[in-house]
Amino acid sequence: MPIVAGVDSSTQSVKVVLRDSDSGELIASTSRPHPDGTEIDPQHWWKALSEALEELSSHKISAISIAGQQHGMIALDKDGAIIRDALLWNDTRSDKAAVELNQEIPDIALRTGSQLVASFTASKLRWLADNEKENANKVAAIALPHDWLSWKLSGAKSLDTLFTDRSDASGTGYFDSVKNDYCLDILETAMRSSKQIILPKIIAPNQFGATSVDFIPIAAGAGDNAGAALGLGASLGDLVISLGTSGTAFAVSKSSTHDSSGEVAGFADATGNFLPLACTLNAAKIFNTVARSLSISFEEFSSLALSAKAGAEGLRMVPHFDGERTPNKPRAKGSFHGMTHSNFTKENIARASIEGVVAGMIYAARAVERLGVSYTRILLIGGAAKNAAVQQISADLFGRTIHIPAIGEYVADGAAKQAAWALSGKENPLNWSLGEIKEVNSRNSDPEIVESYMELISI
Repeated sequence: MPIVAGVDSSTQSVKVVLRDSDSGELIASTSRPHPDGTEIDPQHWWKALSEALEELSSHKISAISIAGQQHGMIALDKDGAIIRDALLWNDTRSDKAAVELNQEIPDIALRTGSQLVASFTASKLRWLADNEKENANKVAAIALPHDWLSWKLSGAKSLDTLFTDRSDASGTGYFDSVKNDYCLDILETAMRSSKQIILPKIIAPNQFGATSVDFIPIAAGAGDNAGAALGLGASLGDLVISLGTSGTAFAVSKSSTHDSSGEVAGFADATGNFLPLACTLNAAKIFNTVARSLSISFEEFSSLALSAKAGAEGLRMVPHFDGERTPNKPRAKGSFHGMTHSNFTKENIARASIEGVVAGMIYAARAVERLGVSYTRILLIGGAAKNAAVQQISADLFGRTIHIPAIGEYVADGAAKQAAWALSGKENPLNWSLGEIKEVNSRNSDPEIVESYMELISI
């Protein structure tokens, strides 16, 4: 019974799961926190991962894979030392740099699948070149968080041994996921330099890239969303709606997507397909804020929402509390619409809050659909997916059955599945059971409610 390890190195923490390579049965798991912030010393991630693996060291691990937060810029000098703290995906100081690069490279979406926004690595490199020239001049290699952790795990010193996978590389802004190769001219434009910079070698998702100092094979790894898709066993025809602090809508596609509007990122997945993804900034955090403002628990919030009529008697909430990414309205604010003396009740406020967030996910899903990506099944995941009101209102507004997998560490599970896949030597990923999948059917579907939200979101 070989045991494989899957790692999810996210913004908030590192989670490690150990699973049976053949069956996918969970053997053990642990986690360690990461420091908060938008620029972080990667050594904190390495310390957290090392501690987590040490806790699980009584188990014999046959293979390991690391999935991680995307876009983060780790700049290394010629000796492999970290030049400055990593700029993470949520660091927005590079927003103007993204606008500049989109103007300088008009065909960037056609080539890389995505218009640049502040989160992309290329945008952060342009910011570095313009604001920290001394640091920019020291750059000998660029790695992403999961690349760097895999490299550290291997104990390697040579920058030439850095490796990654196409899913994480597709979030850099200088990678062509159709050709599976870097666009070096885009990198040079971003850096304002033609100096040769080492980038991680792209390896296949079922390959090992190195061996750890403990002689454990290290698989390619993946970006976090691709890791989640692999962990869920998402396939062609699946749309995944993830409701965490922020929200994501992504679907598995056989062909690449290229969205010049910038609403959908044309990512690659961790199997050889593609993973067009739209992100919203406002999801489960809205529910917590509204529940707190009403001085009720989250459980009471859910009960109130279910007790209200569909459509909240005309009350609408546009939940752009943190601005918005899809549609791209960074300076937007949240708002209520259609308020009357009779409909402005706790019940309707709770209902409108959930309907507003779910409507935002429908907007994101439609943005993916507009690129020719269709879906027949909706998987609802994330912390808020456990909530009965969120489940039912999602089914009602989408007008479809919603499928809710058992709660799990999907990103870490996807990494573990990738390690098992590489260990098996097979052409396709292993088919681990997801366990029981709950189905919630639509009961009060009303397209007019959805369309009223689409109008408000688009204003």
